[in-house]
Amino acid sequence: MLMEPRSGRLAAWGNALIAGLVSPDEAAERITGDDARHRVVTPGSQEGPAGLTLALGQLRARGASSLLVALPAPGHPLGLSGPPEFNAHALEAGEAVVVRGAGVGLVPVVTEAGPGGGDVDPEDTHVEVAWECLPVREAPPADVPSLGEAERELAEAMRDATELLTRLDVAGSGPVADAALEAYRARMEAGRKLLAPGYPPRAVRVLELAQRVGALVSIAYGDGGDGRAHGGAVSASEIAARSEALRPVERTARRAQVAAYNAYAEETERRRDAERP
Repeated sequence: MLMEPRSGRLAAWGNALIAGLVSPDEAAERITGDDARHRVVTPGSQEGPAGLTLALGQLRARGASSLLVALPAPGHPLGLSGPPEFNAHALEAGEAVVVRGAGVGLVPVVTEAGPGGGDVDPEDTHVEVAWECLPVREAPPADVPSLGEAERELAEAMRDATELLTRLDVAGSGPVADAALEAYRARMEAGRKLLAPGYPPRAVRVLELAQRVGALVSIAYGDGGDGRAHGGAVSASEIAARSEALRPVERTARRAQVAAYNAYAEETERRRDAERP
């Protein structure tokens, strides 16, 4: 939850491109981020992989009106609309983008290469992303709240997570907790750039709060998911209780994250409905 999903960058900057608020080159650069290269692959197609700039242009030509994020987890098809093949690929990746109006979805397949050995500097890792382009069903995405609903749910989740840390004796101190909080603070600073032009300010607030809740969840799990780095009691039963208590908080944060990234499409649909006679 501390890291920005690649599907979020693709949806945010792809939406800005569709709206004419950024150039194709800027959108591709923002989406790629620190990765070495992104390309789009259509299984079964005779054409080779397409670069992001070309692929985004092709999606616009196919009638793409907006890009939606899906962050599914086992038992929770968040943001998905089918068919089963696309859902299965998205669930395996843990994320996907649904291109509304074009009838396709994009699922990232990440390849990493770097020097062998134990402690590898992330800057020495070469990361490439191939977005698999698959057919999707044009239907409402599963379990995605509105921005308003997400904001209300997050406020409650924030209280629950804070109380939970105290009750489970996770002090939120020590080197691992400090590193997690520092990473969160860095993401907060970068958060001003996470959402592209065209997104409402409320979406930025919701996304930042979702990341903050996600940071607390990460701290509560600690190294190996048992909180051992923070001095908490870690019997088998307590580990199970902690995981059970954190699951709905993490789920709320994921739903809010999707709501923030999908706010552009939500606002676009609202405007279209208002213009209809």
